[in-house]
This record gives sequence, structure tokens and C-alpha cells, in this order.
Amino acid sequence: MYKVVIGLEVHCEVKTNSKNFSSARNTYSEYPNENIDTVDIGLPGILPVANKDAFRKSLKMALALNCKTPDIVMFDRKNYYYPDLPKGYQITQETKQVGVNGYVMINVNGEDKKVEINNIHLEEDTASLDHFGNYSLIDYNRAGVPLLETVTEPCLHSADEAITFLEALKGIFLYTGVSEARTDRGQMRCDVNVSLMEENATELGTKVEMKNINSFNNVRLAIEYEIKRQTEILKSGGKVMQETRRFDDEDLKTYPMRSKVDAVDYKYYIEPNIPPIKIENSLIDEIRSEIPMLQYERIQKYMNEYGLSRYDSDIIVRDKKVSDYFEETIKLKVNPKSSANFITTMILGYLNKYEKTIDELYLTPQMLCELIHMVDEGKISSKQSKQVFFKCIEENKEPKIVVKELGMTQITDDKTIRDIVIKLLDERPDLIEDHRKGKNTFDYFVGQVMKQTRGQANPSITANIIREEMEKR
Repeated sequence: MYKVVIGLEVHCEVKTNSKNFSSARNTYSEYPNENIDTVDIGLPGILPVANKDAFRKSLKMALALNCKTPDIVMFDRKNYYYPDLPKGYQITQETKQVGVNGYVMINVNGEDKKVEINNIHLEEDTASLDHFGNYSLIDYNRAGVPLLETVTEPCLHSADEAITFLEALKGIFLYTGVSEARTDRGQMRCDVNVSLMEENATELGTKVEMKNINSFNNVRLAIEYEIKRQTEILKSGGKVMQETRRFDDEDLKTYPMRSKVDAVDYKYYIEPNIPPIKIENSLIDEIRSEIPMLQYERIQKYMNEYGLSRYDSDIIVRDKKVSDYFEETIKLKVNPKSSANFITTMILGYLNKYEKTIDELYLTPQMLCELIHMVDEGKISSKQSKQVFFKCIEENKEPKIVVKELGMTQITDDKTIRDIVIKLLDERPDLIEDHRKGKNTFDYFVGQVMKQTRGQANPSITANIIREEMEKR
């Protein structure tokens, strides 16, 4: 058996108004070469200007990843030629990265794991290439977009761990507002490094890199294929070549692009046109205060303080707005489990069906609490609460108004329910006899009470009275 070792290099575009070193708009466009200026296409005499918002958000992400932050802002030039890099170099961070030695906590199949972050650094994205039969086209809209690269240590050991980390990282980007992290727009992409080593070996195996995989599902498929490919090579006595490969999402295989050696000389040097800027502790404190409680911490809180299951907690925290909605209901002194159950079933079911966000939901946390309290206090049944929910959001009415209009208030008066039960039992003595013989006629009487009261009789009180009256006969 071989031990799988995986390291990830995740590229994610930062959400800003303008690009990282130019004034061109930073916005998604399907129209090629719409958002560009002279800096982006590398015209002679260009002077880059650092984007303050991009760097603030980069610091926020570094702090959210528990990284150590630098004492100064500094950028470097990474020199290499490629058609999508018009300047012939990329402005990045090598000397003073925005964050180093961090970590992210994840939970994989019920077990907590710390994923170590080697570094996170801010750079500029490249242009995008569209390849055709005998030519390629370049779209410079993406050139110069602020890009955060998060590099893990080789500490992941399965496709499950890799995907769980990527989902957690995307969640942090969304919770902090640093990026939209949409893989369908290329805003979040991943390079995957996979190697295999003997179970008792002390040195890592030969690393194979797979470039620019733009969906989590493809990351999983690429890792699983590469593990299988490398295992077959090693078992047959062969040697895994160190190379860069690409993943084909049609036949779900990886193919070699170019061989790779360890020492790649990019001839880094400090970017001469962007002077270093000292980072004050007050800025770090200010940015740290802007970071909300993140997904992993919220899950722990919901499980330990509110008694929710991990499954329900995980569903709620997937969307920060849904999680915030849940926490608003808790502040209003509602039962956390009742609130969670309503959100994970009724509310999310409705939002997913009609492709809406929770911002568009008419039912506010206050209204949800009102609805739950009516159920808990026995004023309406759980079944009736679902009818009230849909009428609320369809007609934009508060729960108490809907309940009043539908005449749904539960009957909890003992005498009223007992009179109905006694009359029903008097009419069907044969069913009481069947009950004594072990047949289940109890449910019939419950159903008849509900029918006569149009579902308004309190189910618990009704059941107790039926038991009492049947035992007397």
C-alpha cells in the first residue's frame, strides 16, 4: 500500500472595484477585452499603482487563515514569458507574503483535521486563452485582476480531505466578503500536487502537478485518477516522472503537458515601481475586528451550545446569510432545535425550489419565532405551521394574521375535546371491543376527532383523553 500526499495551490480572485495595479474595472464580462487599460496589456512606460482595497482584503483573508502577517507591504516581479502575460513578468509577493504559517480546521468524515497553510500571497491574474484548431485568442479582461494564492503544506491524504478543505476555504472567502469564489467564472481555480510514498517511507514521492482545475468535482476526479495511475506505475516497478499534467473533463484522465524540475528560476526581484509600505498594528487590529465568526467555529457553537446535530449545523452554515438568519432567531429566545428544523426543511426547501436567497424571503426571523412559539404553545399544530408558512410567503402576511384568517387556533379545552370523544366512543362500541382484543382502533378515533374539529384539536390532549375514556369502558 502507498500513502497519498496532496498539496494544493488555490487561486481566488479578490472582489474589488478596480484591478490590482490599474484603474481598469474588476468585473466579470463575457465580452472580450472590455475591461483593460495600458497597464494590463504592458504598454511602454506603464506605472502600476497598488490597490489598497485588494491588500486590505488580502490581510483579512490571511488573518482568517490564522497566518502570521508581514511588517511591510512589498511586491516582487516574477519573470517568465507566456502569451497570457503581456508584460513578460507578473507582479506577485515572494519576499514579504501577506500571510505565512497558517492553518484551517476542517472535519472529514467526523474527524477534525488541521490543514497547514504554507503561505497566502497577493498577485495579479493573467489573461485567459481560448484555444481553437490552429489558433488561440487572448482575452485581457482577467489580466491584472487581484488574485490571492493560498498554498497548503503537503498534508492532505485523500480526495475527501482535499475537497473538504476547498469547500472550507471557499466558505472563508464568502464569509469575509473577500471574493465571490465562483468556479463557473474562473474566480476560484486550483493546482493539485499528488505524490505517493511507501507507508513507512520518510521522504515524499515524486510530485506530479495538475494545473488550473476549475471545479471541485474535477479536483476529486483528477486526484482519484492520478492516485490510480501512479499506483499502477509503482506496482509494475516503474518510476513516476515529475511533470505538469492537465485534466481532461471529457474522458476524466490526466495528460502530460511538460516535464518539470524542482528549481525553476523566475529571477525574482523587488518591484521597483511600488515602494514598500509599513503595516501598522492598528490596521491589523481593525481588519481582524471585521472578520465574522467563520463556519467551523459556528458549527462547534451550534453543536455544543444549541445541541444541534453536525448535519443540521453544516447545512445552516453553508450560507452566511442563512446562518445569520438562524442566529437572529436565537436572539429572540426561540428553541434552537425548532428554529434549525424549520430552516433546514421548510425555508431552505422553498429557497432551493424557487432559486431565491434568504434576503428575498418575506418571513423575517421575528415572524419565524412567532410561528414557532404558536406551535410550542399548542395554539397551532406542526402540520398547520407548514400551511401558515406557505401562506405567509405567498401573500406577504404575518403568521398571526394568517392563523386568524384561517381560523386555525387549536382547541385545547379539555371539556370540548372530551365531549367529542365520548360521543364517538358511544357510537362505536364495536371498535372499543376490537381494541380490547389487540386491534389498533385508537388511530381511528384520533382521526375522527381531527375531522370533526377540522384539525384544530390539540393532538396530544386528544390522544390522552381517548386513552382515558377507552380505559373506562
